[in-house]
Amino acid sequence: MTKEFDIVVIGAGHAGCEAAVAAAKLGKKVLLTTLHEKSIGMLPCNPSIGGTAKGHLVCEIDALGGIMGILADEAAIQIRMLNAAKGPAVRSLRAQIDKERYHKAMVDLLKSTPNLTLAIGEVNALLWENQQITGVVFNGEKISCRAVIVATGTYLSSKTFVGKDVKNEGPAGLPNACTLEKSFHEMQIEIRRFKTGTPARVDIDSIDYNQTEIQNGDDNIRAFSFLATKPIKNICPCYLTYTNETTHQIIREHIKESAMYSGLIVGVGPRYCPSIEDKVTRFADRTRHQTFLERESMSSREIYLQGISSSLPAYVQDQFIHSIKGLENSKIIRFGYAIEYACINPLELLATLRHKKYRGLYCAGQINGTSGYEEAAAQGLVAGINAVREMNAQSPLILSRTNSYIGVLIDDLTTEGTLEPYRMFTARAEYRLSLRQDNADSRLTPIGREIGLVDDHRYAVFTQKQTQLAQIRKMITPKIRQEVAKQEHTLSEFITGQPTDLLDQITTEIKYEGYIAREQSAINEIKRQEATLLSPDMNYEDVAGLRRESQIKLNQVKPLSVGQASRISGVTPADITVLLIHLRKQN
Repeated sequence: MTKEFDIVVIGAGHAGCEAAVAAAKLGKKVLLTTLHEKSIGMLPCNPSIGGTAKGHLVCEIDALGGIMGILADEAAIQIRMLNAAKGPAVRSLRAQIDKERYHKAMVDLLKSTPNLTLAIGEVNALLWENQQITGVVFNGEKISCRAVIVATGTYLSSKTFVGKDVKNEGPAGLPNACTLEKSFHEMQIEIRRFKTGTPARVDIDSIDYNQTEIQNGDDNIRAFSFLATKPIKNICPCYLTYTNETTHQIIREHIKESAMYSGLIVGVGPRYCPSIEDKVTRFADRTRHQTFLERESMSSREIYLQGISSSLPAYVQDQFIHSIKGLENSKIIRFGYAIEYACINPLELLATLRHKKYRGLYCAGQINGTSGYEEAAAQGLVAGINAVREMNAQSPLILSRTNSYIGVLIDDLTTEGTLEPYRMFTARAEYRLSLRQDNADSRLTPIGREIGLVDDHRYAVFTQKQTQLAQIRKMITPKIRQEVAKQEHTLSEFITGQPTDLLDQITTEIKYEGYIAREQSAINEIKRQEATLLSPDMNYEDVAGLRRESQIKLNQVKPLSVGQASRISGVTPADITVLLIHLRKQN
């Protein structure tokens, strides 16, 4: 293997794979490293992609030219539209994924991508000189590069916990990264510890399905990728059961044996994906909690017990699992565990995901304090693009809160930071009625084309769709518009022979026209603020009239626009006025 690359990507999870493929497609020579081949495109916890707001992220990744949506469609075994009974802004696709198939598809894609070298081993250290990344130490040997994208997921200095049983390992017993954290300490990059977990898996034939509720997928639901020509087939249902008072009593009696409650774990866990111990403790009034039984792969016997992740000892997990209806005689294949890992403070990053102190150092995924495959993949795509653009002396890609959920995600991380594993929700997006799944391509594919990630085929599909939308809009008479605006009518009742998904998209635009117009007015104002750029090298102590608190916070965040500066906690409208006056004086 050559020892000179443009970019080294550390970690081949969802963030690392998106980053590596994007950078390679943009013409850079990329080395993608992974500790074990099984880690590539691995779904170590839940066997699903998408979900509330996460489905939006997958569609946006696809619209920009990323890979997650295509592979999710290929590996899906069931798909549902969450919140289908609610408004269009909060509807989100969620697919149950064949984990083995997804992993294999990712490996095949990586190995067939030009400019990309995949290598198994450990990055032991980062190398830098004069605040510029110069390379890495990989398997004890120096590799030269101009940029590094750190996408270590939950593998950096990780430990797993099952009761008092603590192991220095990564997810599913795979190797962890033992030595890389030392470089972060030497570079004076703040390190934190976060925690997540996963439930037990049971044998598919040991479940009494007669005591559960079948959960089928939705018919004729569109795929994640805008390139898909037909809906995903539902080939495997999942099943629903519930914990009960006996389950909860067993957990309460042994709660101090949980690694989370015994003091063994110091990392902060995800608020919105709590362990069953947390649920029983925090929601003591609840008499039951949902448990979805989901198949991990069509080639595996393992059933994932969604909703009951645990770090209790194995013998306690054995007791409480067998107290659940349908699982009384289940055969446990693997017990649940908690995993604690190292991550950084995302406030140390620019909105490009480059570290503020080190040129060429990018971070993406759970290293930045996020949770979830989709949040990781979105960051990886942006980091990969920006690493290339920095090398090419091109303006960076900075997605806005006004044009994407990816923009909301990165702005939240780099402007406000996070003290717990960050999870995307539709409620985090101020303009979510304009940031729907169905129009992600309209919002982002032109950007992906300008960057160079959207190829001719994808762009032809996009332009054809835009032409069809324009033709449909010309067919809408004032009378039709008036009728469709009513709650009980849709455009498909008045116009036939056109794709249903396009008719549905325009139906939404008509029904929510007034709300969307108000959002657009607010968006235009935000865009004016975002267009006023700030230098990452600006010293806010030089801005006369700024309050000391604001000077400190602005110097900490180093916003790249006045819009971003206005969203920093503690920076007031008066501070922004002072800043604008300073900028005018400086011309």
